[in-house]
Amino acid sequence: MIVGCPKEIKNNENRVGLTPGGVWALTQAGHKVLVEKGAGAGSHFSDEEYQGKGAEIVPGAPEVWKRAQLVVKVKEPLPSEYQYFREDLVLFTYLHLAPVPDLTRALLDSGIVGVAYETVQLPNGELPLLVPMSEVAGRMAVTVGAFYMGYPSGGGGRLIGGVPGVCPAEVLIIGGGIVGINAAKMAAGLGARVTILDVNADRMKYLDDVLPRNCVTVHSDRSAIERHLPGSDLVIGAVLVAGTVAPKLVTREMLKLMQPRSVVVDVAVDQGGCFETTHATSHQDPVYYEEGVLHYAVANMPGAYPRTSTLALTNVTLKYVLDLANKGVVRAAKDDNSLRLGINTWHGRLTCAGVAASQGLECQDIPEIGTS
Repeated sequence: MIVGCPKEIKNNENRVGLTPGGVWALTQAGHKVLVEKGAGAGSHFSDEEYQGKGAEIVPGAPEVWKRAQLVVKVKEPLPSEYQYFREDLVLFTYLHLAPVPDLTRALLDSGIVGVAYETVQLPNGELPLLVPMSEVAGRMAVTVGAFYMGYPSGGGGRLIGGVPGVCPAEVLIIGGGIVGINAAKMAAGLGARVTILDVNADRMKYLDDVLPRNCVTVHSDRSAIERHLPGSDLVIGAVLVAGTVAPKLVTREMLKLMQPRSVVVDVAVDQGGCFETTHATSHQDPVYYEEGVLHYAVANMPGAYPRTSTLALTNVTLKYVLDLANKGVVRAAKDDNSLRLGINTWHGRLTCAGVAASQGLECQDIPEIGTS
């Protein structure tokens, strides 16, 4: 099979879909790998490294897309890339379709097979290809939040860990999943007082066992959120509902409860965000104010640390890339229902229930594979 790896074009997105090690694994399995010139530069992988592992360096994205049978990316395609979609192509990347109906329509109209990292799901419910980026984003949420809490950065001027004689910051984390626990570890390590809101009693018991004493868990509902917002210096949105849009847990009216120049970091922005006031931003222009509260809502947070993020991501995606290349998408999906769940579009059919529900469309089965 011919596997293509184009350069990412999203604002300040420096991750890459394949490392030289991944190229080596594919070429040793008998596949041809096309890598766009400079695709790995932001992650400190040179064209020469890719060539040394057997890749063909291609001068531009159009040739990669045209010649490849399987395209491996990191972020969802942007409108300028829609022209490359075709029915006999498999695309393997983060898609996050629920809040982007235009991309969904482009995928369906072209007939391309779109396999989304974020909906590959193990039998125990784990999302293995989302976990590493959630870990990065959760830890980042605290470091960027702490930076923007500084007065020159637009925040209220409270140091996250305080100093002797002065209270540390109050950090509220909405959601105790992978993002939430990583954010809690970082915030607690910096000395903040951390409150984690979640609805899963077993998860809260686990968090209570493993996190330090400056972290507390509270059952999440509207009244709990409203009770904690006024005293929070930093609020991190860490809510995920696989495949569908994030619930708007903090409304505009609730946001007015917060102190002016408080900071919110909405890690759920890829799925539309869990604050009503969220709109996606970029690393180039990451923040804005709503109701006097500073919002950070960068839609590709891990792209700020591409070396770490690329290695963490490709550590878990390569297995599936090899399966798709070795077996083809039909056989690979039949053999692994986790990968089957990753298929969002199939030759004009929308096959992800969460996306279908979010956009009011019909979710269809895949005739060649069957139901999930």
